[in-house]
Amino acid sequence: MNGYITFWSQEYVRDLRKAGDSGQFKVVYGSHHTRMPYISSLKIGDIIYPVAIENGTLCIMARLPIEKIEPAFDYLLRETGQDFGSLTPEGVLYQTVLNGKDYYFTSQDCGFADKIKLPDQIHTIIHEKNLTPLPHQFHQKPITCCAKQAASGSHGSLIQAREIPFEKIPELRFGKTPDSQKPLKLDKNGKLRSTSLAGFIRKLSDETFRYFETFFS
Repeated sequence: MNGYITFWSQEYVRDLRKAGDSGQFKVVYGSHHTRMPYISSLKIGDIIYPVAIENGTLCIMARLPIEKIEPAFDYLLRETGQDFGSLTPEGVLYQTVLNGKDYYFTSQDCGFADKIKLPDQIHTIIHEKNLTPLPHQFHQKPITCCAKQAASGSHGSLIQAREIPFEKIPELRFGKTPDSQKPLKLDKNGKLRSTSLAGFIRKLSDETFRYFETFFS
């Protein structure tokens, strides 16, 4: 079991609060976007903590033990009844209407206006018009389009800012291996930089992992 962090921008945290989403945290998405980075390092049993910068310091926003990792498309259709622009898995054909014309999307991320041009090996066809939107929380919608994976669980914490004392931040370490683990970068004024957090998920050192867990004891 390993611990990881993913970064939430101030804008996204504001959107969460505006939507009133402070309930149980359920899912993290991964994509090629820096705002929603790849989560391919995650495994079932790992724990991920979304973090944000508030009042000049690092805040742990939630905790999620990972119980399932699957295509974001599958999670979204099951839990929200919508695809929210997620990538279509292999073997699936997603049918929608654009400008009054039928289009068919596959895992190749291509649109086909004519069924004759559809690729082989399609085992499932889903039409957008047959989907029924389901109640869901704001954070269950991907931050951006092209979500590829969804890591979810049923024992997530509430979403709220848990401030780490600023003097503690230099002691935190992140990296894939003990030899590569480093503290977060501060700017020339000694302030925490979002650029040292955004872009990809970061593995916590064992000591940092244990410290994060104390916020949820």
